[in-house]
Amino acid sequence: MTVLVTGGTGTLGRALVPLLDGPRVLSRREGPGRVVGDLATGEGLDAALAGVGTVVHLASRPTGDATATARLVDAARRAGAEHLVHISIVGADRIPLPYYREKVRSEQLVEGSGLPWTILRATQFHDLLAMLFRATARVGVLPVLAGTSFQPVAVGDVAARLADLVTGAPSGRAPDLGGPEVRAMDDLARTWARATGTRRPVLPLRLPGAIARGFRDGLHLAPEHADGVVTFEQYLAAGVRS
Repeated sequence: MTVLVTGGTGTLGRALVPLLDGPRVLSRREGPGRVVGDLATGEGLDAALAGVGTVVHLASRPTGDATATARLVDAARRAGAEHLVHISIVGADRIPLPYYREKVRSEQLVEGSGLPWTILRATQFHDLLAMLFRATARVGVLPVLAGTSFQPVAVGDVAARLADLVTGAPSGRAPDLGGPEVRAMDDLARTWARATGTRRPVLPLRLPGAIARGFRDGLHLAPEHADGVVTFEQYLAAGVRS
């Protein structure tokens, strides 16, 4: 069965595509293994989805995520796809971050598509925290959310779970996937600083508002689904720090 992957050139997509059997990768630019289509405009989607049985939707953007998902869902219906697999975020429906609201709207579009579907929610990637620490270190300190923990997961662990879901039967809301450890953010920041040789003091900040409170309350965590294998230290030791 032909598989189409959106976001196949992104962080998660680059890990997933090699685990699948010759998938098509939707891209706005031509290239080996790619089919050209634009989720922002819908251009080229019908041709890209022709003959596709399973659609794996990894593409994401800070704004317009739900609009892009709606266009993909419509094209998948027209193509007669038999399985729509979507990646989302643990706690997206509980923390009022604008990006998370977009993810929830995308989930709702998938669920209401009329197609057999699977949604996997994962905790934050190791890459995201490392990128955050790298960016904030430029101001001379490592600011962190006081009283907040994270459960970072390796991209490879998420890709492996997705590969299983793609080749399996549609399962609706799949069990969440979290990293192997729940760790205080200040601890993760110090771990990153030691591994990268960055000399910056960690500065805990207690921010107001519902978003910060949601993170402090751990609404983005899945300790009962700590199925990821790679720890933050192992990720850093492998030299992946961006």
